[in-house]
Amino acid sequence: MTKPEAERAAVIAAGLAIVILTAAAFWLSYAHLADVARTNGLAASPARRWAWPATLDLFIVAGEVLMFLAALRGRTDWWAIGLTVTGSLGSIGLNVAGVGARQPLLHYVVAAVPPFAALLAFGALMRQVHRLIPDTTPAPAAVVPLPAPEPAAPVTLERADPDPEPALELPPAPVPVAVEAPVPAVPAALVEHARKIADTHQAATGTPIDPATLRARLGVPPALANAIAAQLT
Repeated sequence: MTKPEAERAAVIAAGLAIVILTAAAFWLSYAHLADVARTNGLAASPARRWAWPATLDLFIVAGEVLMFLAALRGRTDWWAIGLTVTGSLGSIGLNVAGVGARQPLLHYVVAAVPPFAALLAFGALMRQVHRLIPDTTPAPAAVVPLPAPEPAAPVTLERADPDPEPALELPPAPVPVAVEAPVPAVPAALVEHARKIADTHQAATGTPIDPATLRARLGVPPALANAIAAQLT
C-alpha cells in the first residue's frame, strides 16, 4: 500500500468513526433538548417539543455540510465555520442549562459532552481533509519584463539650396524580427506546490497530470504552466 492510499484509508476510517460519534451525539443532545422544551412551556404539544431542537441543531448540520463542501474544493468557508460554532455553542449551553440549578457537577458534564465531542471530532476530520486536498487558490502569475524600446534616431531637416542636388535614396526600413518571449523563472515554492498537486492527481487517477490540468489547478498562464510541467518530468 502506498502512502497516499494509506492516508486515504485512514481518513475514511476516521470519517466513519466521526459519523457514528456525531449520530450518537446528535441523538443524545436532541433528546435532551426535547426534554428541556417539555419542561419549559411545550409540555402540551409533543410535536412542537420534538421539533424545537431542530431550530438549533440544523445550524450545526448545515454548517458542517458547507464546511465539507468547501474542504473538497480546497477552500475555507468562514460562514460555514460560524454556523457550526454558533449552533454547537448554543447546543452545549442549552444542554447544560437544561440540567437545572444546584445539580451535581457530573450531570452538567454528561449534558455537555455529546455536542462538544461532535464539534471536536468534526473539526479534526476537516483538518485532515484540508491536508489531503491542496489549496486551489490561483497563485499570482509571474510578471515577465519586456525589453525597453530603443530611442528613435533624431531626424535633421536641411534647407534646400538654390541648385537642387539629386535626392538621396533612403535605405529600406529594417524588417522586424520576432523575438521569442523568455522562459519565465519558476519559484521553487511554486514548483513544490505543483509537485504535490501532481502526486495527488496521479494517486487518485493512476495517470500523470497533463499541463492543461496543472494549469487549471494552479491558475497560471500557459507559458508558466509548461515551464512548471517541464521541471516535474
